[in-house]
Amino acid sequence: MILKNSMVLSVLTLVFAVGVSFGSHASHHEMEGNELAETTEEAIEKEFNAAEHALHHALDSYEFHFTDDIVIPLPVILWTDNGLVTFMSSEFHHDNDGHHIVERKGMKFVKFHEKIYQLEEGATAVAFDEEHHPTNAHKIILDFSLTKNAVTIFMVAILMLLVFFSAARFYKKGGVRAPRGIAGWVEPVVLFVNDVAKENIEGDKYKKFAPYLLTVFFFILFGNLLGLIPFLANPNMTGSISITLLLAMFTFIIQMVYSRKNFWGHIFAPPGVPVVLYPILIPIEIAGIFIKPAALMIRLFANITAGHIIVVSLISIIFVNQSAAWAGLSVPMTLFISTLEILVAFLQAYIFTMLSALFIGMAVETSHH
Repeated sequence: MILKNSMVLSVLTLVFAVGVSFGSHASHHEMEGNELAETTEEAIEKEFNAAEHALHHALDSYEFHFTDDIVIPLPVILWTDNGLVTFMSSEFHHDNDGHHIVERKGMKFVKFHEKIYQLEEGATAVAFDEEHHPTNAHKIILDFSLTKNAVTIFMVAILMLLVFFSAARFYKKGGVRAPRGIAGWVEPVVLFVNDVAKENIEGDKYKKFAPYLLTVFFFILFGNLLGLIPFLANPNMTGSISITLLLAMFTFIIQMVYSRKNFWGHIFAPPGVPVVLYPILIPIEIAGIFIKPAALMIRLFANITAGHIIVVSLISIIFVNQSAAWAGLSVPMTLFISTLEILVAFLQAYIFTMLSALFIGMAVETSHH
């Protein structure tokens, strides 16, 4: 059973990696603030803004930025009216106005807060309105660039393949010896997730959905843990609303595809309820179909993102007060929150998997208990 789940798990991991990588880049568009890039002189003179710094930390980016001298660029892949445009993010440079400009195929591209715009034909500089919105540039709609979140997703996929193929090889050899190494760690977790599926999905039906639930659990867990590594992902891939949306959509699609007559009967004809109340309850039940995956999406996104913003905010206390003495307060509190985030990484993976099993179990249930 473990070997079978491991193989299916690896295949589903690749589906997650390919599908989510194109959706992960959209999240930083939604989280972007109204203010755009400022000149170097203005940035120096401006007081440290902790809120702006924390929100900027939560954005995706086109590069891995370790220090001012150590930056790992990532490929920028754009589809424009003139076809495919590719270049490395390191080719963005500062001009005299402090804006990022790259010229390709007769087109000019600018980048503000990890968001790429294309300048209109004939424009040589970016013009802004009173609200600092560009007036002579438009967004790149089809942006397939490999951002930090996308790269992290592929790292998670590769890690899962290595872990589960290694565990599968151990069980393929047979024998009665106790599992050791990676297999010794994977087995109890797999059995735990199987128990979660068994408790929420009636009969033997849980076996059909166990590979998916195992994939979701380890995908979220590994993503959360990798996101705790400094400079790897900001904050991490599960802190991207588009990724949590895609995960919730998988659960929703499975729930709808495998739903039984009993599930729809409880929605359009709630048992034990007077018919006169149907006009009130039926719309509520229908709304609940979509509220459940929305709750999955928001819960995972909000909990993961909030922890990282709190950590950045606590560190920012030192710079807001411009005194190293505040480190005596902010550093211990940051250490506590960071430790708590390790627990949250496991907890959120469990909650998402458990609720997914619960929603699927409600849909495939043949009779009301």
